[in-house]
Amino acid sequence: METQEILDLNREYTFFSWSVQSKVAPIVADRADGVYFWDADGKRYLDFSSQLMNVNAGQGNRRIISAVQEQVARLAYANPGMATEVKGRLGQLLAEIAPGDLHKTLFTTGGAEANENAIKFARSYTGKHKILSRYRSYHGATAGALALTGNPFRLPMEPLIPGIVHILDPYCYRCPFGWTKDTCHRECIGHVEQVIEFEGPDHIAAIVLEGVTGTNGLVIPPDDYWPRIRGLCDKYGIVLVDDEVMSGFGRTGEWFAVNHWNVAPDIITMAKGITSGYVPLGAVIVSRAIADYFESRRLYMGLTASGHPVSVAAGVATIEAYKEEGLIENAREMGRVLKEGLETLKEKHPSVGDVRSIGLFSTIELVKDRETRQPLAPMPGIPSSLQTHDIAPQLSRAMRERGMHCFAKWNFIFPIPPLSIDEGELQDGLSILDEVLEVADRAARQ
Repeated sequence: METQEILDLNREYTFFSWSVQSKVAPIVADRADGVYFWDADGKRYLDFSSQLMNVNAGQGNRRIISAVQEQVARLAYANPGMATEVKGRLGQLLAEIAPGDLHKTLFTTGGAEANENAIKFARSYTGKHKILSRYRSYHGATAGALALTGNPFRLPMEPLIPGIVHILDPYCYRCPFGWTKDTCHRECIGHVEQVIEFEGPDHIAAIVLEGVTGTNGLVIPPDDYWPRIRGLCDKYGIVLVDDEVMSGFGRTGEWFAVNHWNVAPDIITMAKGITSGYVPLGAVIVSRAIADYFESRRLYMGLTASGHPVSVAAGVATIEAYKEEGLIENAREMGRVLKEGLETLKEKHPSVGDVRSIGLFSTIELVKDRETRQPLAPMPGIPSSLQTHDIAPQLSRAMRERGMHCFAKWNFIFPIPPLSIDEGELQDGLSILDEVLEVADRAARQ
């Protein structure tokens, strides 16, 4: 089919997520290899956001492709009540790489379902109802996961599930308590304990946090944040749930982001990088204590595609790829290059208020004015009289024109390339960002 025919077919018969349908102008993707993909007209793009922050191993990894092909030919589907070698093997591998005594896994088809079932695990295990999560968070688009989500995308869908209480974030660049890094009193942690006391510890089943906040600003917490939240959960008998859907599987230079702070959660949810996006898969891994609880009690959870043989086979191959191809080590090494490059961009471009990175997980935060830190574009829901620029679509167009795909949202650009990227490819992406930020600089001057 011709490019326009493909586009027309998609526009007529399919929806595009999180978009006003009449305004979408998608790339017509055709093929991919490594850190690049090509559109139907043959134009090449540097994939600087790993598609949707999930193609961690890059495109065309033969180990993963072969595993999928072989599994389809051998056993394309099995009832989730059946045992298969690949399901058991992936469960074992996850237990080996997960921190603490996280031991037993329920497989889902994606991150939202993983978080839905984490809610069920926490409520079943504790007998309590309330769940705490942060305002600058994203946990998925299903009813429970969207209720956990703090960002304004949840607002048009409310009411969602009951019992979710939101807390403020450890957002040092925009401290909600008015402090700076030099004067910080860690109210972002003391505040959590106050909320626990006001909501009643005997009613709170879990605290759910992203390992590192993803597309709501890539908030990297202070070094004592995760350990002290772990301490609060231990003090009050609350389950600690770590959402590693985006920050897991080497993205931050460790298997899981929480490993940077030597903390073992009671539950980790995961997806995206578990198969490098080659096929859909999510997972919830729980501690031995939670797993043991269900040895004598019914597990009221299940999905038709739970433990799908093709998906878990891809998961096994993906973990092997991370280990044997040195992808996590490369994320650490290239992460240092990325960090240095982002700092250079910050020095050069007045629209850049802050840059944050950990491994190959980063953001550029754009501002109207560095002194006031006024965002160059607000979050949805801000009154129109206070809005400045709808800058993200302009930046996306500028990047596309220059042959790069990089996720832009509100006043953020998210350079999150595949873990397989090399230094030359990384520098190419930074050079394109240097050009694109001129668009943001002009918008900031208006």
